[in-house]
Amino acid sequence: MIRIKGIAMIVIGAMLWGATGPMMEWILLNSDMSVSFMLTVRLLLAGTSLLVLLKFQGKQITLPWRQKVWARQLLIFGVVGMLGVQYTFVAAIDMSNAVIATLFQFLAPIYIIMFVTLAQKKSPPKVQILGMLVTLIGLFLLLTNGSISNFAISPMALFWGLTLGFTFSFYTLYPVRMMAEWGVLVIVGWAMIIGGITLFIINPMDVIKNSSIFENGSVAVMLFLVIIIGTIAFILFLSSMKYITPIETSILSSFEPLTAMVISVIWFGQILGMWQLTGALIMLGGVTWLSIAGSKDKT
Repeated sequence: MIRIKGIAMIVIGAMLWGATGPMMEWILLNSDMSVSFMLTVRLLLAGTSLLVLLKFQGKQITLPWRQKVWARQLLIFGVVGMLGVQYTFVAAIDMSNAVIATLFQFLAPIYIIMFVTLAQKKSPPKVQILGMLVTLIGLFLLLTNGSISNFAISPMALFWGLTLGFTFSFYTLYPVRMMAEWGVLVIVGWAMIIGGITLFIINPMDVIKNSSIFENGSVAVMLFLVIIIGTIAFILFLSSMKYITPIETSILSSFEPLTAMVISVIWFGQILGMWQLTGALIMLGGVTWLSIAGSKDKT
């Protein structure tokens, strides 16, 4: 039951996060909102709301700051992990689209396997490698529709996509000990505030210049929904790592690009090709294989 809980959390979280991609793409297409402004508002509002809620529940939210070792790790996670994955994700959307940006996250298993291999000084189970390869084959078909010539993105989109793979893997692995010590919500809340403050310090005039965008009611509502849905997705994603391994978490989140693609088809009228549909089925097969095989390894 514990393993099923972890799988359910990551799948739901991945689907919610996949939904925010097309929503942010819509905002960027229908307004002059900058990436920096969107993320500053999103991180500060979401992080503050989480911590205020925890405070009302009687949680001691300042405890991680009372020890230098935890405070330093929290700052690193807030800047490199939380802000890093958020900024590279939205920048990749801005340079390409929500589906491509979401798919680039799935370079993360390669980074994660490298990190885990170096840390543990041993190769991962062959079954996990096989599950990852099958999943990535499905992703390749989704992205290219079966032809390399269809893989046409700008150099900047490629840069942000490759960087996104790294930041996503760091975001997955780095906070595990902190969250076990202080709880997921406390760490996520502070990391969001750290990321938002950092981005504001880097570019304060951008926030001031873009503030008039809130006069557009539909854009404001969409950004508010992105904040709520995205925050829930973050919490579910990070909480799932209590019950399943980081590598499994990374690959089970393949439901994210599937969700982004389905929504993009319905919302933006994008048509899926035959090989893209084939890729979706292969991806689901790889995810199912990984889940079943991982369950056998733990029994």
